Amino acid sequence: MSSQSAPGLQSATLRAHPLGATLGAILAAALRAADPAAAVQRAVRRTGDRLAIGAWQGVLTAYERVVVIAIGKAAVPMASALVAILDDVVSDGLIVTKVGHAGAVPVDGRLQLHEAAHPQPDASSIAAAEAVFARLATTTARDLVLVALSGGGSALVSAPEPGITLGDLRALTAALLGCGASIDEINTLRRHLDRIKGGGLLRAAAPATVVSIVLSDVLGDPLDVIASGPTVADPTTFADAWRVIGRHGLLPDLPASIAAHLRAGLAGARAETPKPGDPLFAAAAAVVIANNQSAALGAWHAACERGLHACVVSYATPPGACAVPPALQAFGAPLTGEARECGRRLGQAVRLIAGDPALPRPFCAILGGETTVTLRGNGRGGRNQELALAAAAELDGIAGALMITLATDGGDGPTDAAGAVVDGTTRARAALAGLDVTAALAANDSYPFFAALDDLLRPGPTLTNVNDLVICVVT
Repeated sequence: MSSQSAPGLQSATLRAHPLGATLGAILAAALRAADPAAAVQRAVRRTGDRLAIGAWQGVLTAYERVVVIAIGKAAVPMASALVAILDDVVSDGLIVTKVGHAGAVPVDGRLQLHEAAHPQPDASSIAAAEAVFARLATTTARDLVLVALSGGGSALVSAPEPGITLGDLRALTAALLGCGASIDEINTLRRHLDRIKGGGLLRAAAPATVVSIVLSDVLGDPLDVIASGPTVADPTTFADAWRVIGRHGLLPDLPASIAAHLRAGLAGARAETPKPGDPLFAAAAAVVIANNQSAALGAWHAACERGLHACVVSYATPPGACAVPPALQAFGAPLTGEARECGRRLGQAVRLIAGDPALPRPFCAILGGETTVTLRGNGRGGRNQELALAAAAELDGIAGALMITLATDGGDGPTDAAGAVVDGTTRARAALAGLDVTAALAANDSYPFFAALDDLLRPGPTLTNVNDLVICVVT
């Protein structure tokens, strides 16, 4: 991402706004702050034969082979950065990334490249998991396996437990996504239905030393949830997985093979995933190298450098930041929950601060998080677009107020957009085009709504993935 705003980080509303170019540059800066290659370079430190990754330290001459396994939407830049640091000692490895996310970064010839499906696994995901298992089948205690993980890994590599079909796994995933289940809940089930998840990759690599380098796409950075925790202990049980099914009323339509597997696990007829304290993890380590807060702080620094009075709402206030206005203080944790409800509440808060004569201007509030969408209609969109659509109703007619939503990976739901831009004119402009905010929300149809207004953000795959950002501006 260049130092200036990429064309895909502009829209009709931003192009017409006095701060449009500035705001596009702030979005670009947020993405740079979560750049996977730069994050790897900061976290992986080599001095001769000594290697330090987070708190883990090792001597490269103690290992016969150094193997790189990279899985996720940011797999290519992360793997390439590792190879650049360890070029003379890397033996081989493989990369699994989403179709279209290989990017322009050259892939080292020692690393096999597999492109697989997301957000739903398919045959390519199973083939990728089999390739990972095949490579790890020959590892020994004198091997060092560096596993670079990023968002999307849960779908990109899939090895369903015996008896569970890919179709059944896909059906369950679709049901979970459609009912608004959290990523923690979804991955609790995945870890108990898939052999590579919940410590499964680490078990396959044993007795090698395994160090995981993680770009977090899960709020709070729980290592067992990111990419479904393939290299860490799983604190959840079959009972926890079964409770997710009950909580969302999925039992009547639960595929028979999945119900049978979970019931067998509940009865003790299936082995549990490895738990904290298992000796399996004695030769393993993991470090998070960037997350949603990284992107939020990157946006804040860029806003301050460009003369905006800026604050970070969702995380601890950085030194020198503007005070968070009272109307926004209820959002002092990362955004979660229903996208439309978050959008409605945020829109109301921005309406309040826009009417505050004491607010320093231009003012910029930066929020991070990841919401969910419970499907009610058959439209097309994503959580960021739906959040913006709900906010548009609340911002109607408010001069000088603007909101931007952005999925940092460049893909919001099953669309080519990352988010949208709304202001006080959005609802009126939509009405002139024959569109209605309420009807679009009822149908979960945010994508065509914003496409008609030319207010979608379409940066394409960004090759990072650290949740979502919302930027609220008052001028």
